[in-house]
Amino acid sequence: MPRGKRRVAIDMRPSEEDQQSTKRQRQSYQSSRRYSKSDEAFSQKRCLTWFVEYTTPDDPETLGPEGMEKFCEDIGVEPENVAMLVLAYKMGAKQMGFFTKTEWMKGLTDLQCDTASKVQCKLDYLRGLLNDPNNFKIIYRYAYDFARDKDQRSMDIETAKAMLQLLLGKHWPLYTQFAQFLEQSKYKVINKDQWCNILEFSRTISNDLTNYDVDGAWPVMLDEFVEWLRQLRAQPTIS
Repeated sequence: MPRGKRRVAIDMRPSEEDQQSTKRQRQSYQSSRRYSKSDEAFSQKRCLTWFVEYTTPDDPETLGPEGMEKFCEDIGVEPENVAMLVLAYKMGAKQMGFFTKTEWMKGLTDLQCDTASKVQCKLDYLRGLLNDPNNFKIIYRYAYDFARDKDQRSMDIETAKAMLQLLLGKHWPLYTQFAQFLEQSKYKVINKDQWCNILEFSRTISNDLTNYDVDGAWPVMLDEFVEWLRQLRAQPTIS
């Protein structure tokens, strides 16, 4: 029979050097995790520094039209995107095309955003706020004062049409006809009562107009729209 091999005892315990190396790796990993969390956390200082990138030395307290264009480019949306209106609402911005430092810090602190990438991650959330009818109504009413010229009590008709397109264009089946009505009408401005009632009309009046009460408390503008649309629908179609 062959002679049995002699067993050799092997010490499987890690050496002191290996233990030290493992400890250093663990500490490095934990430090990396702490740094990552700190880096992801909202920083008011970083938010304010970011704001300064869009201002000018002449007016360091205000982000103006040129800065707004760059800001929109950085977050990947057009200035006319509805998410920008909702963002302005979250900031409590008073004038379209401008963010003050106070407004910027208020809105972005609430959203916990201090970088362009963080705002990008919030865009769907901002748009989603409009899915709630109450939120939509609040933001719709906010849009009137936000978009109108501050030296005018009413909103000029071109601005009104643009804002109505933004807010109601995809949701109100009669929007196209209403826009056509405005185009051929005598109206040069829209007041706040008319603005608010347009939303109420879009939510409560059926597309065939059968539940519209001419004797109701609707503004004359909407009485005229209903009459115009009924006459348009009564015209014979050309085959």
